[in-house]
Amino acid sequence: MKLQLAIDLEDIDGVMNLIEKTKDSVDVFEYGTPLVINFGLEGLKKIRDRFPDITLLADAKIMDVASYEVSQAFKYGADITTILGVAEDQSIKDAIKTTHEMGKELLVDMIGVQDIAKRAQELDKMGADYIGTHTGYDLQALGKTPFEDLHTIKENVKETKTAVAGGIKVNTAEKIINEQPDLLIVGGGISTVDDPAKAAKEIKAMMK
Repeated sequence: MKLQLAIDLEDIDGVMNLIEKTKDSVDVFEYGTPLVINFGLEGLKKIRDRFPDITLLADAKIMDVASYEVSQAFKYGADITTILGVAEDQSIKDAIKTTHEMGKELLVDMIGVQDIAKRAQELDKMGADYIGTHTGYDLQALGKTPFEDLHTIKENVKETKTAVAGGIKVNTAEKIINEQPDLLIVGGGISTVDDPAKAAKEIKAMMK
């Protein structure tokens, strides 16, 4: 099981500062969708240049022109990028093909998918590297958690690794960890607390 830190609401210097503080505990650093929007992939390249050895995920949430867009994410320094599970099958297949040709990994984000079980089975057959259950910020505000969806995905995949995101914090991580996702994605539960290094270390210790 790996720990991913989702970084969203920072400038590039803030991202680098967070990486520096937490890199002893975090396995994957996520260049979040707001960063993609605010600073583009040039910002990702700056982070790659500063930290050549970390694993970087660009949360591009690709929907169309998939082969080109995944290749751009990797060109600018990502090791992993994301496509939406609600995208067309052909787009996802194209993304998987290009990703694997480049020796990288693709995470399919299930945000907005209505039939989680059916889509997980389809994505498993397509050859996605990760299927990620994602309780978005807007639904978190209504009290929804990713626990049930993660359980459903794990029951419906044979080959694909699983990822989980959505409001996970130090005091809520244990229940999700017990479900054994391959990738545990934590955002504000590390990045917005007073001591990010301590929070990352505590969650990493639970995972062991």
